[in-house]
Amino acid sequence: QVQLLESGGGSVQAGGSLTLSCQYSGYTYTGGSMAWFRQAPGKEREGVTAISPGSGRTFYADSVKGRFTISRDNGKNTVYLQMNSLKPEDTSVYYCAASSAPSPPNTRLALARGSFRYWGQGTQVTVSS
Repeated sequence: QVQLLESGGGSVQAGGSLTLSCQYSGYTYTGGSMAWFRQAPGKEREGVTAISPGSGRTFYADSVKGRFTISRDNGKNTVYLQMNSLKPEDTSVYYCAASSAPSPPNTRLALARGSFRYWGQGTQVTVSS
């Protein structure tokens, strides 16, 4: 049984930084894509970033490019999201997601919700102005 557990959320002022962690268990797809999504109140869940371990390729939504960094440590069974220069509009519940397949070759598909089978419960990030 695949389990994904997010941690590291919290409250921060605009311009600050946070690092989210997603520890996974039961997930044996070493070549599978993993990602972070977010969902703000009243909005749809959107893909933020994804990493495809086989190719080492990463994908980012335009809204976070240059500010967020995804990384994965297979030895620790953990995926990280380093978030810098946070803005109030980054306020959301952040979800970790995992796929049994590598990332598709373009950003739109790599960050599509339907590309991911496994989901965590989410962690709240609040950025105040």
